[in-house]
Amino acid sequence: HSHAARDAADRWLAGATLDQNRENDWMALRLLMIGAGIIGIPLVLFGLIQLVPTGVPYSNPPVVSEPNWDSPQTRALAQRACFDCHSNETAWPWYTHIAPISWLTAHDVSEGRQRLNFSTWGQPTSGQGEGTNVREMVRAVQNGSMPPAIYLPMHPSAQLTPDEQQQLVQGFLATFK
Repeated sequence: HSHAARDAADRWLAGATLDQNRENDWMALRLLMIGAGIIGIPLVLFGLIQLVPTGVPYSNPPVVSEPNWDSPQTRALAQRACFDCHSNETAWPWYTHIAPISWLTAHDVSEGRQRLNFSTWGQPTSGQGEGTNVREMVRAVQNGSMPPAIYLPMHPSAQLTPDEQQQLVQGFLATFK
């Protein structure tokens, strides 16, 4: 009698173990599907946003005219700190072609060129020339709002030392007197 009871208990335990294994397999499959969704959905969305156009060509229009710089040093400092957004000499690194960075870059370059474009100096489209607000340019360099802090991590060469800021300010004042 005890032998038959032991066999029945073994069969019951074997069934319970199979059920537990089956439940563990389903749990693992559920977790795998959740993990695939957590990783897969963002990857698909990232791929899809690459199809959204920025509306900005990644080539630069020609340089029409530049200010009559007071010195090559002033131009070099302006080129280093300002030209990517405020000229037709924008550098377009590889990451500027990947959304959403491409959207931000396109917006910043478009807006920067509209406000101040050293490559169309004196042209009606540059918004500059006779009406140049030198004080605004000087203030932006002095208070550190230009170049913007968000731009500097990927463009460390645009970071001006305090001496270079002062040189650029003096150069702007001399160039745009």
